[in-house]
Amino acid sequence: MSAERTARIIVIVLAVGLPVAAVIAGKAQSVAGQTIELNGTMSEIGGWTPSDITAKAGEPIRLRLTSDDVIHGFAVGQSSLPALDVKPGEVTETTLIFDEPGKYTFYCTRWCGPNHWRMRGTIEVTSDQSVSYQLAVEQPLYLRLGIDIDAPHPADVIPGGAPSAGRGAALGIAIPVEYLTTEFYRAHSPADAWKRLRDEPFTQGLTDGQVWDLVADVWRSNTTAQALETGKKLFAQNCAACHGENGAGDGVMAESLTGETHSGDTLRERHDTKAPADFTDASSLLGASPALLHGKIVRGGMGTGMPYWGPIFTEEQLWSVISYLWTFQFDLEGNG
Repeated sequence: MSAERTARIIVIVLAVGLPVAAVIAGKAQSVAGQTIELNGTMSEIGGWTPSDITAKAGEPIRLRLTSDDVIHGFAVGQSSLPALDVKPGEVTETTLIFDEPGKYTFYCTRWCGPNHWRMRGTIEVTSDQSVSYQLAVEQPLYLRLGIDIDAPHPADVIPGGAPSAGRGAALGIAIPVEYLTTEFYRAHSPADAWKRLRDEPFTQGLTDGQVWDLVADVWRSNTTAQALETGKKLFAQNCAACHGENGAGDGVMAESLTGETHSGDTLRERHDTKAPADFTDASSLLGASPALLHGKIVRGGMGTGMPYWGPIFTEEQLWSVISYLWTFQFDLEGNG
C-alpha cells in the first residue's frame, strides 16, 4: 500500500486575522517548523510557486496560500484533507503533518482554465532515519492484463435501448458465479460479457435485449449505491467540466481543449488534442472494460486533454468513478 494512502495528514486551517487553537489526538500541536509561501496562478502563467516542496516525516509544514489572479483550490491527493479556497488578495494558512515518507501530490480543485489539471505540485517527505525508503508500486491493472488503452475499442454489438439491471434481476436467472466475480467484471467490456452470455445455454430462450439486461445486472453486482454516489460527486467535481454533466463530452471546458484560447491580451494558445470522450456513445463505452477505463484515468489519455489522476484519487475513488460512468449506458437503479 502506497504512502499516499497510509499517511496521516493533520490539518490546521485559518483565515489570516482569526485566532486558532488546535488539539489533535488529545495533544496540542505546535506549528513550529518550516513556513512556505505558496502562490497560485493559472497554469499558463506559472501554476503553483514553488511547485516542489520537501519536508520531514512527522514535522509540520505551514503553508501560506495566496492567489495572484482567480480563485484556486488547494488539496492533497489521496488524503482526507478538505479542499481549501485560495482567493486573490487573501491569505489562507494550513499546517500539514505527514506521518510517512513518500511523494505526495497537491493540486488545484477549481477549474481555472483549459490547463487547470496541470496546476499540480509535489511534497517530497523524507525520514530522519539513515535507511532509504522505496514505495512498493503495483503494476497498473491494464498492464497486467495486457490491454492497450490507446487502441480503438469500439463495441461490435450494442443494445437497442438502455439495459436495465432491474429487468435483468427480474428474469430470475441464476447467473453463473464466474460472471459475477470482480476479476471477470474488470477484465471484460460489456460487449464481451454480452457475447459470452449470449452463447450460454441458459440464455437461448431470451431476446438480445434481455441478455443486455443480464449484463447490466452483472455490472450492478460489482458496485454499491454508496460507490455510485461517491463516483457521481467525484465526476461532478473533476470530470464534468470537460465531459459534461451528462457525460456527452460537451462540458464548459471541452471547446477550449480543441480550439484557440486567449488569456488577456498576450496569450494565444492552440490546442490540437482530441475532444473529451462521450460516455453516452454506446459503441465507445460498451467496448471498454473497467480495467481499460481505470488505466485511462490513472495514466491519462495520450494525445488528448485527459489528465492523469493516479496521484489524486485513491483506488476506492477510482473504482467509484468507473462505476458511475456505466450509468450513462445502463439503468443500474433497476427502475427501467
